Amino acid sequence: MLRKPIGWFPKPTVVIAGRGQPAQWGEGTWQVDANGSTELRVFLFNRVWRFGEASMTISPETPDRLVYSAPLLPFGRGRLRS
Repeated sequence: MLRKPIGWFPKPTVVIAGRGQPAQWGEGTWQVDANGSTELRVFLFNRVWRFGEASMTISPETPDRLVYSAPLLPFGRGRLRS
């Protein structure tokens, strides 16, 4: 789930194993390798700079649902948790 703060925020980008995919706020489903570990990154881009980056290495033992929370201001890091 991609959780957005109050107000206007750009749409997030989800990067799985080095391949970026534009996403929407809310719940989404992505296919990852079921046998090994995969790096998952999420960030926001506002036409000038990237911000709110968060990353996590996921494996088969990682819970199925992860939550990304954007920072309150358009700089700083986001949070990615299970």
